[in-house]
Amino acid sequence: MDLVDIPVPGGTAQAHVSRPAGGSGPGVLFFMDAIGVRPQIADMCDRIASWGYVVVAPNVFHREGDVDAMRPHTDLTEDGAREAFFADAMPRVGRLTSDLALPDIAAYTRFLRDLDGVTDGPMGTTGYCMGARLALRAAGAHSEEYAACGGFHGGGLVTDEPDSPHLAAEHVRAELVFGHADHDRSMPPAAVATLGATLASYDLTVRNEVYPDAPHGYTMADTAMYQEAGAERHYAELEALFARTLS
Repeated sequence: MDLVDIPVPGGTAQAHVSRPAGGSGPGVLFFMDAIGVRPQIADMCDRIASWGYVVVAPNVFHREGDVDAMRPHTDLTEDGAREAFFADAMPRVGRLTSDLALPDIAAYTRFLRDLDGVTDGPMGTTGYCMGARLALRAAGAHSEEYAACGGFHGGGLVTDEPDSPHLAAEHVRAELVFGHADHDRSMPPAAVATLGATLASYDLTVRNEVYPDAPHGYTMADTAMYQEAGAERHYAELEALFARTLS
């Protein structure tokens, strides 16, 4: 992985950077899942970069430890390994509250905008699992920067809390694509419907779809939840989104 340090409130956050063959292009801010920045995330960033973008994936758990400390050191495709990892990971997810995440997102956005090779013009963001929440918050808090926002197998995009991620839609100006996991307890049908209705109420261009038979975590080829059909559909949807909005 090609790691750099991003200045954030109170310290630094490591981040992986992927670049296109030409070295420059629009910026894309990639929000990891709860499993951390690891070779799988680097591979995903590399694939997005191959479409012509400069991609940055920060370690959003920088307060908890560095990239190596946060990533798994066991094979998450083995029976029970993913569940065992999440027993430690989920408390970290809960501690990353919106009041901590939003200043971090501002720092990540500034870093991406100023990064060598990132061209002038709109940028994109995409997120996975808990990262989908962060991507939506980024699109709302920095609507002048982000023209595209993707969110895949996102959890908790709609809650009863006053800072629920879906309420960021009021400020979003990006085109959005959400690919939800089927039968996902963290994003049930009622929440998917509420998200779609909220986004539609602000006259945003949105694809808000449930991928059939896709488990939560379907894009992550290094875990037992991987589903090739859902992962490849997500890449196709995301590539088309960025082509429409960032060129």
